[in-house]
Amino acid sequence: MAEVHVIGQISGASGFPSPNLFCKWGIVAGTPWKLLAGLAEGQTQVDQPQDGERANWCHPIDVHYACKGLQGWPKLHFEVWHQDMFGRSELYGYGFCHVPTSPGSYTLDCATWRPSGDIWEQIQSFFLGGGPQLKSKDLIYDGTNRYRLRTETMGFVHVQIAVVLRNFRKFGVEC
Repeated sequence: MAEVHVIGQISGASGFPSPNLFCKWGIVAGTPWKLLAGLAEGQTQVDQPQDGERANWCHPIDVHYACKGLQGWPKLHFEVWHQDMFGRSELYGYGFCHVPTSPGSYTLDCATWRPSGDIWEQIQSFFLGGGPQLKSKDLIYDGTNRYRLRTETMGFVHVQIAVVLRNFRKFGVEC
């Protein structure tokens, strides 16, 4: 089988309204893909930057997949959360980006968004905190029903990865 190895890190995030951020992440691949090694999901630590500019996580990503075709190529998805001084967590954004299909080193800046809800939910989240969240995480990377959502843009998640392809020609898989 053809193999894809993704090695790198979630280096951090910028452009969010408040510091004290952490990130839940995952890699989603189609059904013909088999995870051979590594973790397909995880969570970073909370970063409390002094300057308030950029959260730095440097969280490692190291996964190894086998595949029979290109359908269902892996995608990275993110949930960025803010932690307040009382330890409460509030969703700050969802985002995803495709793992590049060519071998090499890449720096990716993944834009994030969050549901804003209707006017009543906006008032409620202003006074009580929290806010609307997705019931199904599939909407993060599958846009067929996402057009119905009211959303607002948030910051960026920064990722540095290297993609290594193996045995693609040998097994007749063409990128």
